[in-house]
Amino acid sequence: VQLQASGGGLVRAGGSLRLSCAASGRTFSNNIMGWFRQAPEKEREFVAAIRSSGYRIYYSDSVKGRFTISRDNAKNTVYLQMNSLKPEDTAVYYCAARLDAVGSFQLWYPSEYEFWGQGTQVTVSS
Repeated sequence: VQLQASGGGLVRAGGSLRLSCAASGRTFSNNIMGWFRQAPEKEREFVAAIRSSGYRIYYSDSVKGRFTISRDNAKNTVYLQMNSLKPEDTAVYYCAARLDAVGSFQLWYPSEYEFWGQGTQVTVSS
């Protein structure tokens, strides 16, 4: 699976951005899709994930209520709508994919994912 993230940029605190991640290769609808972020000198951090059906969604506590993950299986794309952005949201944002299957997964761990996009920079100014 090849992943291409886009939509990052510079925004003021309180503003919004929508990230997109376009997938190609393996059937997109069979994949769990996740978003992670990594700030300078920090570990990669889980942001959100969505199961293949789109019905099971997970968020980190730091973004719950502000960010929304969604997917369009017809367009092979996953989105991250980010509202009420804060300076601490500044990071490189990565999309990731893994094959979905029956059962549960520890989707907040980067090691659970097989494929990664190249990242898109989000900078939130105060």
